[in-house]
Amino acid sequence: MKTAVICANGKAGRLIVKEAMDRNLDVTAVVRGENRSAAGKAIVKDLFDLTAEDLASFDAVVDAFGAWTPETIPQIPRATAHLCDVLAGTDIRLLVVGGAGSLYVNAEHTLCVEDGPDFPDAFKPLSAAHGEALKLLRPRNDVKWTYLCPAGDFQAEGERTGEYILGGEELTLNSKGESVISYADYAIAMMDEITSGSHIRERISVVRK
Repeated sequence: MKTAVICANGKAGRLIVKEAMDRNLDVTAVVRGENRSAAGKAIVKDLFDLTAEDLASFDAVVDAFGAWTPETIPQIPRATAHLCDVLAGTDIRLLVVGGAGSLYVNAEHTLCVEDGPDFPDAFKPLSAAHGEALKLLRPRNDVKWTYLCPAGDFQAEGERTGEYILGGEELTLNSKGESVISYADYAIAMMDEITSGSHIRERISVVRK
């Protein structure tokens, strides 16, 4: 299983690469500059310059693109759209690191986490951008995509417990009533999905057990 992790120098990307390496899987970092991940192989290229030829040898591609500033947040759906166009019509899987804000909180799927009164205003642009990426994916029947949402509290420095609960389109809470997961446990879920290929053209979610 040959996997490319795009933006492998980011916090999520580095841990996804590490998880792949720990499993002795064939992983390549895709970075704009010096490779600071654990991957022994790297493609040094901007995401938006990637071509079908660059990714043709991989079985799976992880979109771990992150953005936090008003200027860069709109690039989140652009990045996903570009990768869809690059991988269209191939058997290469695209796995996207998503956001929790678009997870549904009711059975009718009319309300999302980001619609709640307690959702911070500061996070709304970021959540909207991740939600737009998901909207772009849903009609793409020419791409074998999977959109993996973390829990609401996505902890970059959280511990690796080695366990998680797999959910679907709705916000899932653990036995303590929490919506939380570490980046390290999220990386486990991502690599499990890459190796199993169980949720093609689906949005799934994970929470700490």
